[in-house]
Amino acid sequence: MPKPDRRMPSPGLIATMLLLGLLASGTTAAQQAAPVAVTRAESRSIIQELTLTGTLTSPRRAELTPEVNGRVTEVIAEAGDQVEAGDALLQLDAELTRIELRQAEAARDEAEATLQDARRRLREAEDLAARDSIGQSELEARRSEVRQFEAVLARREAERAFQDELLDRHRLLAPFDGVINRRMIDIGERAYTDEPVYELIATGRLRLELEVPQRFFGSVGTDTEAAIRVDARPDGTIDGRISTVIPVSDSSSRSFRARVELDNRDGRMTPGMSARATLRMDTGRSGVVIPQDALIRYPDGRTVVWIVEGDGDTRTVSERRVQTGLRFDGRIAILEGLAPDTTIVTEGNEALQDGQKVRVTE
Repeated sequence: MPKPDRRMPSPGLIATMLLLGLLASGTTAAQQAAPVAVTRAESRSIIQELTLTGTLTSPRRAELTPEVNGRVTEVIAEAGDQVEAGDALLQLDAELTRIELRQAEAARDEAEATLQDARRRLREAEDLAARDSIGQSELEARRSEVRQFEAVLARREAERAFQDELLDRHRLLAPFDGVINRRMIDIGERAYTDEPVYELIATGRLRLELEVPQRFFGSVGTDTEAAIRVDARPDGTIDGRISTVIPVSDSSSRSFRARVELDNRDGRMTPGMSARATLRMDTGRSGVVIPQDALIRYPDGRTVVWIVEGDGDTRTVSERRVQTGLRFDGRIAILEGLAPDTTIVTEGNEALQDGQKVRVTE
């Protein structure tokens, strides 16, 4: 039976094995370093955010009444209908007015014919006067007759125009774009000029009315940005801006009113909806600002960030206590403990320890 080969490995093979072992241990150490995402602290303007709740209202709301009295013969618009300015909403019985209009048109035509005849006779008189075949008094009489019939025609034309306008006013038109909120009359009922028959609400643009604490009166103006979230539209934030500040303080609530105008041409919001507005007020100060995810608060009251030191993919971290200020836009101001451009951990910072190696992933 042959004996096993007990020869020692060659020195070159031993060196190769040692080198592979060192490389493997280095790779394992790199793989064991905690993966973290980092960013740099930045110096920027500090914004103060204030979240308020308000209600959407319409800038235009009207109770519509007819311009003439009459019996309703046609209901054209119903509650919930979207209408445009000039659309017909209601028709009143106008038969008598049509008859009077035809009478006025006939009287106008008669006056026009009479005037044309008077002008013809005036031309004849002027021809005769040129040949000294008619007296001057007769000529002036015919001129006066023409002026008289011109006045009669003007009066008849005004009477016809009045009846024409009166006929148009038997149809109620929408004065602006909006939605019919209520209809208060039906076919066969009699409409009166002092009783509303429709309620129309404009919805193309809406207002968000906000009650702002009076201590912010000097900080809120028409350049103040506002991020709007409507409860009925949880799909996103609407960017807006304060459009009006009403400079009257309510002594009972210690507040003043501010207004945001919102585009609602898509019709996805309606008056009466509640909404939250986050006002972003410039404090006039600058400072160190970091993402809120970089901040760690411990039960013992410490507030810290983790500082990244070193270069390359694998670095070390150390804990740094900081004092925080205002929060805004997903960020937080640092009052003490951190300098601008310091590299800090934003993800993977929940279980770090001083001096621990980390592997930067972002």
